Amino acid sequence: MREMFTKSMARNIYYGGSLFFILLFLALTFDTHRAWPERDNRQAITEQVAEGKRLWEENNCIGCHTLLGEGAYFAPELGNAYKRFGENKEALKIFIRTRPVDGIPGRRSMPQFNFTEAQLDALAEFLKYVSGINTENWPPNVQG
Repeated sequence: MREMFTKSMARNIYYGGSLFFILLFLALTFDTHRAWPERDNRQAITEQVAEGKRLWEENNCIGCHTLLGEGAYFAPELGNAYKRFGENKEALKIFIRTRPVDGIPGRRSMPQFNFTEAQLDALAEFLKYVSGINTENWPPNVQG
């Protein structure tokens, strides 16, 4: 083995490594784009789902809850809330309407948003849509 490390050797390692990782990045990006249609549940997007997402954003639900791992960790993960309620939209709507109250140490109660029945339907549809996304078993436990 040579004892000298020349500038041309360093340059070749730099360019070779850069090219390798750029090609790897492009291959992984292509693979991700190819897999999206099978995983993202886009066929379930309706006007009601879009309205539920708008309500989710306007009321800053992500300020306390997480959705598919994104958001605040103050309140439970809601990416699988529809499944946790036995895939029953009415039970989910009742839970949102009556909201958890104080009583759990270290937690505040959820604010009362006074949603209309149509808004509760939209939120339930949005949470149903989110639960249909293939998240590779995220969250890791049922309770979020």
